Amino acid sequence: MRPNEHFADSHALVRVGRPARLDLEAFARAADTHPELVRRLVCLGVLEAEQTSTGQLWFSSAELASLARIQRLRAAFSLNYAALGLVCDLLDRIAALEAALHSDPRQTR
Repeated sequence: MRPNEHFADSHALVRVGRPARLDLEAFARAADTHPELVRRLVCLGVLEAEQTSTGQLWFSSAELASLARIQRLRAAFSLNYAALGLVCDLLDRIAALEAALHSDPRQTR
């Protein structure tokens, strides 16, 4: 038996995923950005968040991908935050149209 063989066989490795919901601070930390910027993006409608009756914001972990896309667009094209909402909406619409086109075999190109 190799030195670490017993250890590897007796302990299962478990990948711990991100929580399904993140509060504002945890979301900003995970995205490596300032919470105030996250708040601004929610106000502009670029990011989606649930808001409690006390005003606390909660984010799905999927919104981290949305924020990463926003940051890439801003860096690549120097868009202001208001324009990012329009660009993201258009990109989502294009993706939906392409998915519909590819899912219907009767469509011709």
